[in-house]
Amino acid sequence: MVALSLAACHHEPSGNDGGTHPGVDGGVVDGGEPDAGSGDGGLGGITKIKHIFIIMQENRSFDHYFGTFPGADGIPTDDAGVPLACLPMKDGGCIRVFHDPNFVNAGGPHNVSDAIADVNHGNMDGFVLRAQQGKTGCPNPNEPGCTNGSPLDAASYHDAREIPNYWAYAQQYVLQDRMFEPNASWSLPSHLFLVSEWSALCTPGMGPGSCVNNILGPVMGPQAGSADWAWTDLTYLLHKAGVSWKYYLAEGTEPDCNDGEMTCEPVPQLAAVPSIWNPLPNFDTVKEDGETGNIVAFDQLYKDVRAGQLPQVAWIVPAGKVSEHPPASVQVGQAYVTAIVNALMQSPEWSSTAVFLSWDDWGGFYDHVQPPKVDENGYGLRVPGIVISPWAKHGYIDHQTLSFDAYVKFIEDVFLHSQRLDPANDGRPDPRPSVRENAPELGDLRNDFDFNQTPQPPLILNPDGGRP
Repeated sequence: MVALSLAACHHEPSGNDGGTHPGVDGGVVDGGEPDAGSGDGGLGGITKIKHIFIIMQENRSFDHYFGTFPGADGIPTDDAGVPLACLPMKDGGCIRVFHDPNFVNAGGPHNVSDAIADVNHGNMDGFVLRAQQGKTGCPNPNEPGCTNGSPLDAASYHDAREIPNYWAYAQQYVLQDRMFEPNASWSLPSHLFLVSEWSALCTPGMGPGSCVNNILGPVMGPQAGSADWAWTDLTYLLHKAGVSWKYYLAEGTEPDCNDGEMTCEPVPQLAAVPSIWNPLPNFDTVKEDGETGNIVAFDQLYKDVRAGQLPQVAWIVPAGKVSEHPPASVQVGQAYVTAIVNALMQSPEWSSTAVFLSWDDWGGFYDHVQPPKVDENGYGLRVPGIVISPWAKHGYIDHQTLSFDAYVKFIEDVFLHSQRLDPANDGRPDPRPSVRENAPELGDLRNDFDFNQTPQPPLILNPDGGRP
């Protein structure tokens, strides 16, 4: 095969232009902007949301999961539906983007340098080359420099044949086709932005003023327990406002390598122990507010559902086996997420619940959309985003530019009178380079809801795929 330039395949950013509803014939019709409204109607109906759950999975790009979803900004194809992108390989040839029926994938390296190389000045064609250069046979396959199998599947995509439940949620509720990871880097800083809107390195004992920007994240590995994460996170504002929160962590194993380490064994992932997917125990604010007990084992979620004691804000984070992080099975991860969503849908709080589902970084998999730049940290590459709620628009595709910053912004709008993590007025200043929630490029998640509609019923799915 002859290498094909991807420049002609690149789609320009669509901007914050609302969204579309899939048409009955597979096309789309204009969705328009939601009613501005007031009180309990239109956007003012945000007060109907009493519980916000963020389910964060691992390492999949948008095109890898939804590149062929009708109406979405997906994989560019010719008139016959054949993908146009042919990704260069080390031997000088290229491999065309292809459907992969396998549940276990390899992915590719996904560090800062890999993000830069994959984007390749907007050509979006570095994925296979970087996967071929990644480390293989790693003792810890979750380490961000690893390729966990065939590097060629960095050019692959799935569809409803492998992930029917994810496609069912997207068809019933809202699919976001311009959700970008908040930083052009790996898992740790992505999880840090998810709870604090920043990734920094601080001088132990010197407070938030000592923190400096670091896209790679703070020191991890053996020194994780002694690291001082002093900048301000969202739980500080939630605690001040009396808003309940929990961080549900699936206990098992997770990566705990320093970013540049070549080898390390997976370590136990425990709620009380700070680690890459569990950063909150290291934050000064969490410790000083006496809220480390809010970081709990995943099984507590089901106990809280049964007891009718769900928090107002919650993050749900996997262990390696159910994370979808290569080489974890897509099928196993989908079953885990489906069981969570089923439980929330069957709880008394479902009528006032919003669930946001995403994946923390692109995992080295192909995506054709060049990320916008909002500051020195990102955005990173595009990842899938789904909104599930009785108030979510039916069958809506949101084309706004979004990032995990939008989750924080939505929480602040619902529970904190729109107070931001802003050093100028949040009561705990730190030297973060920008207030991400206020980025002009960032869309508004309220556009994914219609608070005037008849609430959508629960969509209970078989965790093994499809309806029971």
